Amino acid sequence: MGKIAFLFPGQGSQIVGMGKELVAQEASAKAIFDKADEKLAMKLSNIIFEGPEDLLKRTENTQPALLTVSTAVLELLKQRGIQADYVAGHSLGEYSALVAAGSLSFEDAVYAVRNRGLLMEEAVPAGVGTMAAVIGFDQERLETITKEVTNGEESVQIANLNCPGQIVISGTVGGVEKASVLAKEEGAKVIPLQVSGPFHSSLMKPAADKFNEILDQIEINEAKTPVIANVTAKAITDRDKIKEKLIEQLYSPVRWEETVRELMDLGVDTFVEIGPGKVLSGLVKKVNRRANVIAVNDLETINMAVEKLKGESVDA
Repeated sequence: MGKIAFLFPGQGSQIVGMGKELVAQEASAKAIFDKADEKLAMKLSNIIFEGPEDLLKRTENTQPALLTVSTAVLELLKQRGIQADYVAGHSLGEYSALVAAGSLSFEDAVYAVRNRGLLMEEAVPAGVGTMAAVIGFDQERLETITKEVTNGEESVQIANLNCPGQIVISGTVGGVEKASVLAKEEGAKVIPLQVSGPFHSSLMKPAADKFNEILDQIEINEAKTPVIANVTAKAITDRDKIKEKLIEQLYSPVRWEETVRELMDLGVDTFVEIGPGKVLSGLVKKVNRRANVIAVNDLETINMAVEKLKGESVDA
């Protein structure tokens, strides 16, 4: 059997009520939610379970919420003896991956991403920046368009290279609109994204400077499991390198397609998506149709995954 990679979703996968069943059934899942509430001195779990959706969608809530749910699912997989050879996460998901790799404690990670969300919100007030997915378009051509559109007033750049034919652009509202129009004229399909800011664009540089101070307050350890960094799509374990890449990640593109290809080159043939939704599972399949992909987000899928990965029957 080939190697296993754990993948962790980023913003956009959140849904009100996620993780509620797990917490009701598993004490160790509830313990993770309790730790989040305690560390952040707020009832994050209430926002996750009850919403309202508008509150959950605010980036300073979305980020710790997704990390908490993913970590609770991860904990249950680990208890059942499932381990990864490599880990990776999409944007915010990189923090869940670092928890899985033993580089960050859950408490430090939840504190970091709550502040990451607040700083991202502060860097670009809501309504100033946005993002859009560009489907079925050439990457080099899109890079040229973003450079043409970017001037003193407006800016736009490539934010996510998700899978063949799916690229996300990010920047000022005007910049993203202009680039979208130009790409559409040349045959691209463009889907505006429901996000609260221009993530992974140069507009996030002010947040990155302040975020450095947040990371100074937490403990970053050597990763026990190699983490494929978003910024480079290469494996890292060194703590200083991890910190450096987390800061760069705020304003750099997420190289997701390259990440999946890198994992395959490293011998991974089974990808386990841990947390809400199936976004990453879909992207992996678009990169390689033959990959084994398992999305795990509740007790039923956890038990199915364990059965599949251990190749033996497991009593639910």
